[in-house]
Amino acid sequence: MFPGDPAAEVRARWRDLVDRRLPAAAPGRPGWPVRLDHCFARILLDNACGGPWRERVAAPAWANMPPARLSAAIELGEAVLAARADLDLLDRRSLHWRGKRTSESAPDGLRDGTLLLRRWRRADDAPFAALNADPAVMRHFPDVKSRAESLWEARALDRRFEADGFGPWALAAEAGPGGQAEPFLGFVGAMRLMRPMPFAGGDRPGHLVEVGWRLARAGWGRGLATRAARLALHDLFTRCGVEAAVAFTAAGNAPSRRVMERLGMSRDPAEDFDHPALSPGDPLRRHVLYRLAAADFLASGEAAA
Repeated sequence: MFPGDPAAEVRARWRDLVDRRLPAAAPGRPGWPVRLDHCFARILLDNACGGPWRERVAAPAWANMPPARLSAAIELGEAVLAARADLDLLDRRSLHWRGKRTSESAPDGLRDGTLLLRRWRRADDAPFAALNADPAVMRHFPDVKSRAESLWEARALDRRFEADGFGPWALAAEAGPGGQAEPFLGFVGAMRLMRPMPFAGGDRPGHLVEVGWRLARAGWGRGLATRAARLALHDLFTRCGVEAAVAFTAAGNAPSRRVMERLGMSRDPAEDFDHPALSPGDPLRRHVLYRLAAADFLASGEAAA
């Protein structure tokens, strides 16, 4: 129908989903919080962008949204239609970002000695952009990020606290005896997994929570990722009441896999998967999945290690 124009095909799928299929299904879904096409568009686009979509692209979204981002919104919509995603949860997240709903706020930070996990600041923009532009840091990612991409990601990461009550914390180290303060070393924390993924539970966007980290080279080899992840997981499993978390990475990312194992996470090789955002033949496509139950983490003493 759209030979040689994949972007046009994505736009047509979006219009069909939002203008026709979702509104047509609404009368038979009494639990859905919205019924109108523009409301479905708002919810799906905001969740695909990690914040109000108009801050990311100019209107109309269907014409100006990058095809990959619009495809992510379509995947969410398809999951809603298939009853694999909770439209009410997606709507609440969108309304939080737009200032229409309030929720219990997350603490300003978490501490373990001189190690500090805190909310994001605008002063983090430059070091975060430098981190994302470092080929060594990003060697297990498809590519480095531009400054504009980093700024958008920083805002989206911090907004997760507004929507979910938890998120990826900025990592800092305060000055200790004989040491200097390090105001930004990367991030460590938890994120609600919003993209459908090919493993058990991953096909239900918003259902699973992922723990992850990305540290600047200055933070490597010091055990900071493990310490900070323990701190974040304890908060996630106690204050937030989350019952389990997952983590995944490219199969060749040995440093991150060691952190997952030190946290007490377990891997079933049968759950290894090909990441849907990476093309066949990409050396990073094969991923490993680790899981951790809150009860196991808290009972094992990992939180206090």
